Amino acid sequence: MFRFAVPASPVMTNETAAYPARAGARQMLNKVPEVTVYFWVIKVLCTTVGETAADLLNENLGLGLTNTSLVMAVLLIGTLWFQFRAKRYVPGLYWLAVVLISVVGTLVSDNLTDNFGVALETTTVVFAVLLVAVFAAWYASERTLSIHSIRTVRREGFYWAAILFTFALGTSAGDLTAERMDLGYWVSAVLFAVLIAAVAAAHYGLGLAAVPAFWIAYVLTRPLGASLGDYLSQARGDGGLGLGTVGTSAIFLVLILALVSYLTVTRRDAAGASVSLPEG
Repeated sequence: MFRFAVPASPVMTNETAAYPARAGARQMLNKVPEVTVYFWVIKVLCTTVGETAADLLNENLGLGLTNTSLVMAVLLIGTLWFQFRAKRYVPGLYWLAVVLISVVGTLVSDNLTDNFGVALETTTVVFAVLLVAVFAAWYASERTLSIHSIRTVRREGFYWAAILFTFALGTSAGDLTAERMDLGYWVSAVLFAVLIAAVAAAHYGLGLAAVPAFWIAYVLTRPLGASLGDYLSQARGDGGLGLGTVGTSAIFLVLILALVSYLTVTRRDAAGASVSLPEG
């Protein structure tokens, strides 16, 4: 879904012209994967793990919401440090960052609602505004929101900030529909799946541009995965299947590991050409 060709943007052209290839120049490949079916499958799996792993660490292991948030934030910062230092897309490193940012995004939303008593309606609006602000700053700086040209530290910074707020927004929106609106986990999952299908139809049938289609779908996959995770892990009396957070997290982590290992070997989702950037 939403696999599209890389457009020749003015920003990419200006970068190439400004930094011609030369001896000693630092080569930097696109730092994110191509948008293929593997991308979307792993993304949904990661969002599910983000929901169930946050519950597992917080409740089952007794770390508490604050301690869990601190531990996961430190792990995410460390992983992003290695991600930013990498010169190309590394499947294992990239998807580890996505799993951790999924957990942290969930915890950010949960902290606001559980520890500070902020209403889900409020957190949903706030995270939506913050996400729009990131996109506005990104576009004002780079003149593009395309993920096909994440080749500079600044663009990668905007990219991961946007990813964090999509997870936080998706968590709040998913909880709002499943719990506050009392739709239930399964109905919520179907609702968000239908919305994603509508975005796909708008992209392929009505000419919705690839970049907004991608980001809308990216936001919607978060509550989809969270609803699936809750449906599988929560007790039957609460509307779930009763698999528990341990079992659900283990199943999805194994699936993620298998797919990422496959992509590491085959490089089927790796981007193509590189661009020369100045040292430092």
